[in-house]
Amino acid sequence: MATTKTAETYDGFTDAERSAMKERAKELKAAARRPRGAKVDTEAEVLAKLAEMPESDRAIGERLHAIIKASAPSLTAKLWYGMPAYAKDGKIVCHFQPADKFKTRYATLCFSDVAKLDDGAMWATSFALPALTAAGEKKVAALVKQAVR
Repeated sequence: MATTKTAETYDGFTDAERSAMKERAKELKAAARRPRGAKVDTEAEVLAKLAEMPESDRAIGERLHAIIKASAPSLTAKLWYGMPAYAKDGKIVCHFQPADKFKTRYATLCFSDVAKLDDGAMWATSFALPALTAAGEKKVAALVKQAVR
C-alpha cells in the first residue's frame, strides 16, 4: 500500500534563510579580514549583486540604488545578508529585499529602527514594490530623505 505525504511542516530555517545567513557570515568574515582603515568599494559589491538579480528585481534594485544615493549621498551602500543595504554611521537605515531572494510575490524596501520615519504611534517600515513608478520613485526619495534627517 503506497502512502503519500499530505502536508509537511518544518519549523526550522528555509533554504533561502540559511543562504542569507551564510551570505551574512561571509560578509562579516570579509570585513574582519580587511586591514584597519583599508578602503573597500562596498558600492561596487552592491552593484555586482544587483547585476546578478533576475531582470525584474534588477531593474527595481538599480533604480532604487540611484534614488537612494541621490536622496541621501551620506549613506554608504553595502551588502547585508546578501541584499543591497544603505548605512549611516555603520548602521543599516534601509535595504532592498528582492522578490527572488525569498521567493515572494514582490520586492520590498525596508527601513530599520535607525530610520527617522516616526509618525505618531504607528508607521510603516516596509514597502511593497511590485513595480517602481514615477510616483513611487518620488515617495522613495521622500522617505529616504526623512529617514536620514
